[in-house]
Amino acid sequence: MQGISGFMIINKIRARAIKDSRNELTIEVEVNEQRASSPSGKSKGRYESKPYYKDLKFCVSFLNNWKWKIEINNFKDLIKVEKIISKELRLKRVNEFGGNSLFAFESAILKALAKEQKKELWQIINPAARKLPVPAGNVIGGGLHSNNKNHPVFQEFLIIPKGKNIRKNYRILKSVYLKVGEKIKSKKINDEGAWQTDLSIEDILSTLSEFKEIRIGLDIAASSFYKNGTYNYNYFFLSRKEQIDYINRLIKKYEILYTEDPLDEEDFSGFRKISKNNLVVGDDLTVTNFYRVKKAIKMKSTNAVIVKPNQTGSLLEVDAVIKLCKKQGIKIIFSHRSGETMDSALADYAFGFEADYIKCGIATKWRDVKLKRLLEIDRSKF
Repeated sequence: MQGISGFMIINKIRARAIKDSRNELTIEVEVNEQRASSPSGKSKGRYESKPYYKDLKFCVSFLNNWKWKIEINNFKDLIKVEKIISKELRLKRVNEFGGNSLFAFESAILKALAKEQKKELWQIINPAARKLPVPAGNVIGGGLHSNNKNHPVFQEFLIIPKGKNIRKNYRILKSVYLKVGEKIKSKKINDEGAWQTDLSIEDILSTLSEFKEIRIGLDIAASSFYKNGTYNYNYFFLSRKEQIDYINRLIKKYEILYTEDPLDEEDFSGFRKISKNNLVVGDDLTVTNFYRVKKAIKMKSTNAVIVKPNQTGSLLEVDAVIKLCKKQGIKIIFSHRSGETMDSALADYAFGFEADYIKCGIATKWRDVKLKRLLEIDRSKF
């Protein structure tokens, strides 16, 4: 997307390691006194970029020894940065510098450019943006994000509010989140702020179905419990066909709006068999990778795609993925990671790139900062 005209020289870069919401190290980069950080994923797709080239220490050192002065006028000028990194490190693809390190660097550059131009971050992406994304909040957690002994294998049970504006949707998220916690009698949250429970999948869905002001979404993350051709539900196993039938039955019975990664990340043809009466969402399947998204579209595997900027690192590739999706009528969901930071830029990117949804959780300060940034954007009247 075409950025606005302006002028900035990258002349002051500092990088450091900081702690994320899981108390693990991630990267923060400062460009011309504007800071950006990258979240860190716990549940990762096999094909997403590695977080760092070599390791975090190497990337921090590389950025702290940056010696190139580059003129940045708009969003597309990020290509100048990517060419330097690729040439200096002899990379085939700039993503090899690391999804975390590249994203934090490019995001800091855009923040610095926004300050220089006295604009909001989202305006650097698309000054004509007008559509606020609908928030999808993780209310009950399972899978790799739960330490309950008998947790559900599905990774996230999401609520998508039916409100007509972000202010109403924010209130619905907060209200339903608290009521769900009371209903399931949970006093524990996971690393994304979602309630933990030992309830079965269908008991959880029955509980969520009681709330008429929301629709239900699922992040199944099926690759996390798929092995040797079967899906392991702890007490029973399903074949590929049985998994497809089971997911389609849940979609119909509970009027699911959103189903993310219902099958293993290699199963493009299987995704095609999931009911398109809901959003069939690729995440581990597509990993914000242009070529995998293109394959998913060609095979009619999905009608929606998760965008996690640090899965690729390159905001130019994010832009290419989004343009491809919009051209093909594919819905776009910007998403957080399980290890989050206090950086609210995800909200600006979701708005600037005109995403349909944003998945950034409900509870904890690391999630709330993204939702509150959406409220700020709304109050600005654009």
